[in-house]
Amino acid sequence: MSMGATLEGLMHTVSQSFLTPVLIAISVLFAYALFALGAFAWQAVQRRRGQLAGFELRHARHLAPDLTEVDLEVLAARRLEPARLTSRVAPMLGLVATMIPMGPALQALGDGNLADVSRSLSVAFSAVILSLIAASLTHGVVQVRRRWYLAEIATLDAEAEA
Repeated sequence: MSMGATLEGLMHTVSQSFLTPVLIAISVLFAYALFALGAFAWQAVQRRRGQLAGFELRHARHLAPDLTEVDLEVLAARRLEPARLTSRVAPMLGLVATMIPMGPALQALGDGNLADVSRSLSVAFSAVILSLIAASLTHGVVQVRRRWYLAEIATLDAEAEA
């Protein structure tokens, strides 16, 4: 066995070992995206009703009046971070989960085993679809919440100056 074949076999084994952890991570990110969307919808209802809890930064300033504008910006960034990371990481994991089963699918195709090709491609496409949905949902949440936070900071800053 040549050094190249050994290296190729090792790379194949290592890459295949990542499929299950990547699929688990995609499942977790998808579940988080659904949770984030639900929390966002509830916050939108609270904001529409004028409830203080729907205005996170105003609520934080209410609880701790000594918070500065920088403190509020840091708080906003911290609250956006999980959804922002999900929106960026999920597509990358979707690509990884698409590529890992492609090797076995191509090998099965070469062997004429269409059932294994179908199974591998099904996993690949399902993973990328869930990843992209998770990324899309969290990206939307991040964009709207970022606008909300900027408006809250501007309002609180104007109130402090007045």
